[in-house]
Amino acid sequence: MSLPACLKCNSEFVYQDQEMLICPECAYEWSPAEVAEQEKTLQVKDANGTPLQDGDKVTLIKDLKVKGSSLVLKIGTKARIKRVVEGKDHQLDCKVDGAGDMMVTAAFVKKA
Repeated sequence: MSLPACLKCNSEFVYQDQEMLICPECAYEWSPAEVAEQEKTLQVKDANGTPLQDGDKVTLIKDLKVKGSSLVLKIGTKARIKRVVEGKDHQLDCKVDGAGDMMVTAAFVKKA
């Protein structure tokens, strides 16, 4: 059985004590169930601070250039969120009207 690396120091020498995982190098203790619960509740917010979820309809708040294309998505373009993902650059997997499927940064949309 393979255990995950320590969340605090990334040590690979983690051991299990009943339901808790313990790192012997930094003495950090955590429950894998709590980590899984936190990952399920990923919160992504739009430009106004409104939480976004799968299936929400959003509107672009500024013109966006599409990488690798001459296409520009105009302000006010509507999109539907297919799923919310965790990422540095893009958090929303959307179906954009007139452009198809693409990833969009949550800071450039507002909930419709």
